[in-house]
Amino acid sequence: MNWDGEGYILSVKPHGETSAILNVFTYDKGRHAGLVRGGRSRRMRPVLQAGNKVTLSWHARLSEHLGSFTVEPLDSRAALLMESRLALSALNSISALLIVALPEREFHPKLYKGFEILLQNLLDPDIWPALYVRFEIALLHALGYGLDFSACAATGTTSDLTHVSPRSGRAVSREAAAPYLDKLMPLPGFLNGATDVKEGDIADGFALSGYFLTTRIFHQINKDIPDARARLAQELKTVGIL
Repeated sequence: MNWDGEGYILSVKPHGETSAILNVFTYDKGRHAGLVRGGRSRRMRPVLQAGNKVTLSWHARLSEHLGSFTVEPLDSRAALLMESRLALSALNSISALLIVALPEREFHPKLYKGFEILLQNLLDPDIWPALYVRFEIALLHALGYGLDFSACAATGTTSDLTHVSPRSGRAVSREAAAPYLDKLMPLPGFLNGATDVKEGDIADGFALSGYFLTTRIFHQINKDIPDARARLAQELKTVGIL
């Protein structure tokens, strides 16, 4: 069994004295793990860094085996991301979410494209926080837990949608939400067609996606949301984004 492709490195773990186990996110193979022989060598260490884009050749005797990767660099973005503590925290968070939540070898091309766009913008703090929230919403959709912001769950109206029901994951209009504000979650406009991001929107979006990731994905597999996400939240609060 073998395949060739490209993808982004999510994590690298030492294996034995000289090798490493690589977790990558690819366009057509989803999240995929494999062994890189000599992965801890001086030549390979700069290549095998989370956030780098690489070409991959995977080989295994049987499809269910871990298999081994041959890796070559394509885009060494990790070195740039390491210069920004905030960007590195975001990378660690999205990588941890994908590793824990995404079943291995499951095909998710749209999620891959969203991941790529987010990664390419991680050095611009004016842009990536909103992209990050959208990526978490996309992860929910990819795993079958999509939220519905198209119409009010109570009235069916498609305008002035301001809140989300934590029970159904559906939008609620301002009028319908008024008696139940203590039970509903704010819906930031940038998640529902608005082109601008207002003060408080990132915090509301982060809380919204985090709640549904926790309750609909991680609790279902008896896990907590990765600590890397909590660390990202703290970093965002420190710089005044949350």
